[in-house]
Amino acid sequence: QVQLVESGGGLVQPGGSLRLSCVASGSIFSINVMGWYRQAPGKQRELVARIISGGSTNYADSVKGRFTISRDSAENTVYLQMNNLKPEDTAVYYCNADLQLKRSGPTFRYWGQGTQVTVSS
Repeated sequence: QVQLVESGGGLVQPGGSLRLSCVASGSIFSINVMGWYRQAPGKQRELVARIISGGSTNYADSVKGRFTISRDSAENTVYLQMNNLKPEDTAVYYCNADLQLKRSGPTFRYWGQGTQVTVSS
């Protein structure tokens, strides 16, 4: 069984920083994409950033220049460094991974349970 476990959320003042981590565990053959989404109250879940196995990255326009996604492929871990946080970054942040359980098998998407990030003075 595959599990994604996030950590690193919390309360921070505007302008502050947080680093989120997500570890994927279980019987995993390969991970193609790992990413971070967020969902604020009353809003749809949106992509924040993602990193593909080759290392290329994508970011939402609202976080470009402030957030950095990185990955430790050997540890099946993805990080999100968030700097210069703003109140509008407040949301539950979810990790996800598109992965294969066996060679040439189908790709499945798994989600973590989410971690709360609150930016407030």
